[in-house]
Amino acid sequence: MTDTLRPLQSATTEAPSDAPSATAVPGDHKKLKRSIGVVGGTLLTLSCVTPASTLFVVVPDLFSSLGTATALTIAIGSLLCVGVAFCYSELGTLIPSAGGEYAMVSTMAGRLAGWLVFVLSLLVVMIVPPVIAMGTADYLAPVMHLDPSYAGAGVMICATLAGLLDLRANAWITGIFLVLEVVAAGVVAVLGFAHAERGPGSLVDLTVASGSGSGSGGVDSVTAMLIVSGLAIALFVTQGFSTAVYLSEEMENPRRNVARTVLATLAISSVIILVPVVAITMGAESLTALTQGDISAMVTAWSSSAVGTFVSLCVALAIINAGIVMVIQNSRVLFASARDKAWPAPVNNALSKLGASGAPWVATLLVGVPGALLCFVNLDTLYGVTGVSVTGMYLLVAVAALLARKGSHGTGAAWRMPLWPAVPVVLIAVLAYILSQQELPYLGWTGGIVAVATLYWALYLRPRRETRWLVSVPEDS
Repeated sequence: MTDTLRPLQSATTEAPSDAPSATAVPGDHKKLKRSIGVVGGTLLTLSCVTPASTLFVVVPDLFSSLGTATALTIAIGSLLCVGVAFCYSELGTLIPSAGGEYAMVSTMAGRLAGWLVFVLSLLVVMIVPPVIAMGTADYLAPVMHLDPSYAGAGVMICATLAGLLDLRANAWITGIFLVLEVVAAGVVAVLGFAHAERGPGSLVDLTVASGSGSGSGGVDSVTAMLIVSGLAIALFVTQGFSTAVYLSEEMENPRRNVARTVLATLAISSVIILVPVVAITMGAESLTALTQGDISAMVTAWSSSAVGTFVSLCVALAIINAGIVMVIQNSRVLFASARDKAWPAPVNNALSKLGASGAPWVATLLVGVPGALLCFVNLDTLYGVTGVSVTGMYLLVAVAALLARKGSHGTGAAWRMPLWPAVPVVLIAVLAYILSQQELPYLGWTGGIVAVATLYWALYLRPRRETRWLVSVPEDS
């Protein structure tokens, strides 16, 4: 039976005097400082989507399996993400907590569902930064040659150190880097369209070079099932828009600004990613070149080595930028879980420590250092587990959104999505189908981790439900 939460208390509400101390003050109700508005939140959130690094690091993997169907797959994924963004916007304004998905789902669907979405979100936030960081070596190649794993680990360490700074300072640092990566994506788009080898019809041609672009000259058709399977990674392409929800506890006036930031970020990032993908599809010299996905080589062929080097260095900076923002976001998830007493007391005390800058420094270190170690894990495995985790996490968020208007939540002050309940119902069906089409090894890895987490819930958290996993929502003020 679902173990549901009792009504949430605000961050300053006192519990009855006879209640257990841990229940009265979950995690001591430590709060993060509200210091950013829509502009700062959008800069941080866009940087977490990291359009250029996603374009240059993740999209080539889609080109290798989907060829000319890549743009169509990303477009479908972006359309699905509109529905997901509606769910995040409504839930994020109802539950403005640094816990993000787990706080929203726990409140609406019960503690166990919240715990499972926390585990999936933790997988995503731990794996995505090293996946992106390992792409640094390829784009530093014009000036130095580095091993991808060691380069990625170095980026993670640098991002961790930057994550210990004040959040407002990080918003401006990442904003400067964001300008550079948008310029890089714009250069690719202009060059691709200017050197178009094929017309817009190629975007629905649905072909890929056989032999994974080995130069065999053969052509394979991209089936509908391949596109459905690729949607898990396509959802990951724009996944970072959810950062606005993680930052909601540090946003001024979150009831208004969270929804604005989520929806604006998804729209901007989709354009920044999709337009260059269309340009690359039309401008690639051959289907083999497109399937190989070497965007730097295409840029150099379209222009000169100097332009290729400029774009590559911009992308390298974008990857560092992404690492900084992801470490910031992910440390807030661990901080919130400790404040809500998800762990034994010594762990909760350590993860909830705030430094002089206001950053949760122990949580930041525990995100960055393991992230550096994950740079030495097989990249395909990281991609597969991330795709399954993102899809499962969105599925649980959609379930929570379907329940978001029951009881007092239906009359609470929040942004409300259009076409409810149709949007979450359709999302649940589509995401469940996408999940069923993923490869068994990745489903197995993710399922195994979820099973272990469920045992932890059953053996440790649930028997201590009066003193553990006490999800709280800080006040807006």
